[in-house]
Amino acid sequence: MESAVRLTKLAKCAGCGAKMGAGTLSRMLSGFETLTDPNLLVGFERSDDASVYHLDDERALVQTVDFFPPVVDDPFVFGQIAAANAFSDVYAMGGEPRLAMNLMCVPEDMPEHTVREILKGGYHKALEAGVIITGGHTIHGPEPLYGLSVTGFVHPKKFLKNCGAKPGDVLILTKKLGGGILLTGAKGDMVEKETLLALERQMCTLNKKSAQAMTPFSVHACTDVTGFSLMGHALEMAQGSDCSMVLQTTEIPRFQEAIELAEMGFVPAGAYRNRAFAGPYVQAEGVSRAVQDICYDPQTSGGLLIAVPEGEAEALMATLKASAPAAAIIGAVVTRKEKSIYLV
Repeated sequence: MESAVRLTKLAKCAGCGAKMGAGTLSRMLSGFETLTDPNLLVGFERSDDASVYHLDDERALVQTVDFFPPVVDDPFVFGQIAAANAFSDVYAMGGEPRLAMNLMCVPEDMPEHTVREILKGGYHKALEAGVIITGGHTIHGPEPLYGLSVTGFVHPKKFLKNCGAKPGDVLILTKKLGGGILLTGAKGDMVEKETLLALERQMCTLNKKSAQAMTPFSVHACTDVTGFSLMGHALEMAQGSDCSMVLQTTEIPRFQEAIELAEMGFVPAGAYRNRAFAGPYVQAEGVSRAVQDICYDPQTSGGLLIAVPEGEAEALMATLKASAPAAAIIGAVVTRKEKSIYLV
């Protein structure tokens, strides 16, 4: 259903592209005095996707929160994308989301129907994920924002982190890149309708089945690729694992139309922030600027980046293809070199 309100016209930034830059965020959080607790298995200091807190021998609590401005004009679709994106952090940790609370900001003059459709989209995706929305908090503000705080569970000895990759591991990405560039081009009516619909379907797709597909395998590290881009999230994985990565740009799944738009300069501001953060640690000699832009492009409700032993990669790929048809082997983890990431 089309929205009477052009939601994307009400926001200065779209989706996860509105994130504060990773470098800025790190500086903002440095030096704070915080409590310590041996039961806190993963906290914010590790730049991971969610926190993990030990409860007992069988359960650990996984918590995360995510919200952002509209990426599409249809409020129901926006609600679905925001919810799928929020749940993704729990899936990236190897957990199952169970409870959530709405976070919402709406302009005072926004029609009630539009607000209801956004919430309806969130509830629709929560139902698919098996998540109970137990309440939330809503305020008025100049721009619409929507997302959720999410609580999930994972076995305390089986959760995944964005570090732990080992030399010899293969890297798998489960969704296409280029979403931020396409959304930027769409503001100028430069994107084909079919391409936008394909992007919307991808952003609405839960990472649930991809996370379930990983369960039987010896996954060493996992993260979801969102606002910090493939380069930003891969850099965190490489540095946290004390390794380097070689990424084959021809194998990275992407929307072809995003390459064409990048060549014309339709690149979101978030991509430049990501390049400023990760660029000094990346070697990309011989790789076109447009392809590099794809790698620095902020994604909303993006795919999982998985590090798995080479001997298990093909079997995992075969399992992933049923639910993530764009999934591809995009590179490998190698011993630490001068740069953290090599685009070839």
